[in-house]
Amino acid sequence: MTSSNKRSLQAWQSWAIVLGVSAGIYFFPWRPGDLRPEALHMLAIFVGTILGIILKPLPMGAVAMIGLAATLVTDTVPSAEAFSGFSSKSVWLVVMAFFISKAIIKSGLGQRMAYRFIQVFGKTTLGLTYALLAVDLVLGSATPSSTARAGGVMAPIAQALARSYDSYPHEASRKRIGAYLMNCLYHGDSIVAIFFLTAGATKPLAQAIAADFGIEITWMNWFLGALVPGAISLLIVPLAFLLLSPPELRATPQAAQMAQEELEAQGPLSRDEKWTGAIFVLALVLWVTGSWHFLDATSTAVLAVAFLLLVGVLSWQDILGETGAWNTLSWFAVLMMMAEQLNSQGFIPWFSERVAGALAGYSWQWVFVALCLLYFYSHYFFASLIAHVTAMYPAFLAVALAAGAPPLYAALMLAYVTNICASTTHYASGPASIIFATGYVTQGEWWRNGAVMGVIYLLIWLGIGSLCFSLMGWL
Repeated sequence: MTSSNKRSLQAWQSWAIVLGVSAGIYFFPWRPGDLRPEALHMLAIFVGTILGIILKPLPMGAVAMIGLAATLVTDTVPSAEAFSGFSSKSVWLVVMAFFISKAIIKSGLGQRMAYRFIQVFGKTTLGLTYALLAVDLVLGSATPSSTARAGGVMAPIAQALARSYDSYPHEASRKRIGAYLMNCLYHGDSIVAIFFLTAGATKPLAQAIAADFGIEITWMNWFLGALVPGAISLLIVPLAFLLLSPPELRATPQAAQMAQEELEAQGPLSRDEKWTGAIFVLALVLWVTGSWHFLDATSTAVLAVAFLLLVGVLSWQDILGETGAWNTLSWFAVLMMMAEQLNSQGFIPWFSERVAGALAGYSWQWVFVALCLLYFYSHYFFASLIAHVTAMYPAFLAVALAAGAPPLYAALMLAYVTNICASTTHYASGPASIIFATGYVTQGEWWRNGAVMGVIYLLIWLGIGSLCFSLMGWL
């Protein structure tokens, strides 16, 4: 059988599973009397869409469009509501952040920052790693795709550094420094993605779902909640991998020299870099001071993109050609609509009431810890953070609230755990696939490291993170 025929067979098998499960739920003969038929039908289409995203018979955007069509054809959702996700501020925040990210990469500012950090701090392996993570952290505030950040900026630089020390993938030399760098880069990038509401698509999605429960998540309260546990996690990553994947080289003088050569090749700051840097700083200031003025996070992002177009850093062709933004818009809006409909049509309240009733008598603290553990370890069955948060975040948040958990704490902590989940497997997220494909870390090492680091992250975020929430009066 040819590879083309094999892919076609796999696609049909995937569709058979998707349609079989969806039809089984949609036409299920027994329905609780207090659950509306529309809610069960919405659940069927939603589950089918999530299965399609996981099994991938078609790209995610195509699967989402088919799910949208299913809601319309079956009259499960009125057309006016079916397209409501496309007007969501959270969706457009992600789209605008893609354009800001495009400017940072196009202008060369991202690469310049990386090489400048490496030049200053890259004389030892530990210092070099912290330099890479520091750049990732700066870029993360306005890069809504960890995949773009890791694949477009960080991984190529880390690979070049590893090869400069004769550390190559799929060879014993990978342990010289390459395996250490790639492990730290991936886990660090996963933590960076938690810091900012604008650092990935799962964050605005969680924000929008929380809003359906009457919980307001802003750029600033998200950042404040993540600041301390995130900083501790980011500091621990390079130290932990000195034990889990120790590099043979501890001194890296060539890295600083390589960075110097790259900076000299780039020359002085260009006009576009200066404008991008200034607009980037302006956006950060407006995001941080959001409670002092009338511009919310999405309005600030739109303003930043308008400035980038006005000064010529971005052209309209750049906007039209940023396929990642438009692709995200296509599936993100549909998934957000489906999550909202599950709530408004009554399935999420019905589900949370049943689970909360079964958990009656237990303190909300123990219930919440159990939910977080189940939420985290269930990601071994997901190949997409978006699919995971869309499928489980609304139901788990509803159960946590029904058990008595403080609303803002429950919404933020579950959203943080969503991104910690990325540490688990080599297919857990987009950056996982990119960095695993470099060949510096074996699958066994990846899973072992993920298991160890996952426990560390959960202890930090549920332990120290909860203490910080309490000190801020959120718990």
